[in-house]
Amino acid sequence: MSEENTPITETATTETPTTDVAVSKIKGGKKKKSKSKITKGRVYITSTYNNTILSVTDQTGNVLAWGSSGRAGFKGSKKSTPYAGQRTMEDLLSRIKDRGLAEVDVLVKGVGSGRDSAIRALQGSGVSVLSIKDQTPTAHGGIRPKKVRRI
Repeated sequence: MSEENTPITETATTETPTTDVAVSKIKGGKKKKSKSKITKGRVYITSTYNNTILSVTDQTGNVLAWGSSGRAGFKGSKKSTPYAGQRTMEDLLSRIKDRGLAEVDVLVKGVGSGRDSAIRALQGSGVSVLSIKDQTPTAHGGIRPKKVRRI
């Protein structure tokens, strides 16, 4: 009987170290990156006929948070409405309020209807808007005309 018990004990001792190694691998992981406090930043608003996309960056251009009308839950033609732009800005501000953002420069690009309501939502949130700059690209002379057709 003692001979039968010895193999069982040997297998038990060999299994124990492997489980300890597996447990130690599971416990070790990456530490959660602490979010730094930013007091001044930039808000980029890109408003097209189909969507409104917002990005909040620090002064060097590193993106802190972003949002779009589609991410806020709007689909189809409702993404380009002023209400969608407002809700997207509110959504974005709720995600970055713990960062301590107090002053922002606003850079607007595009001709969509959501850009004005996004700026109004930003101003109404209590964040100080230092400047608003329109960076919408404009045509300057157009492309080269097509060659004249000869028959």
